[in-house]
Amino acid sequence: MKIHHIGYLVASVEESIAEFEKLGYISVSNTIYDEAREINICFVKNMDTVIELVSPVGKSSVVYNLYKKMKSSPYHICYESNNLKQDINKLCSEGYTVISNLSPAVAIENRNVVFLYNNKLGLIELVENS
Repeated sequence: MKIHHIGYLVASVEESIAEFEKLGYISVSNTIYDEAREINICFVKNMDTVIELVSPVGKSSVVYNLYKKMKSSPYHICYESNNLKQDINKLCSEGYTVISNLSPAVAIENRNVVFLYNNKLGLIELVENS
């Protein structure tokens, strides 16, 4: 599967954009509020590398506790999937556990995404290929 982006936890999307710009990244999206997940998201890109900046908005955010524990850091890799159900089943048979329901991601053109966890690798996200 092709990498779509690397998810990066941050306290402030706007402040983090400025820091990533110092490293040669440019914003390739506006900052988007994902109400269902209570997060702000913005994508930045440097050549072929896309980083998704994710900031919790409030204590009920899906990443609030993770941010409290990890602070600013990468926390998942997102892969494009041509067949989500098939890839989910394959990964689950190989030791991954689904930790979120399949749902549309407003920051990625409402394409369906799902998060999976593996004890040896950590958190990954699958996004349906456009």
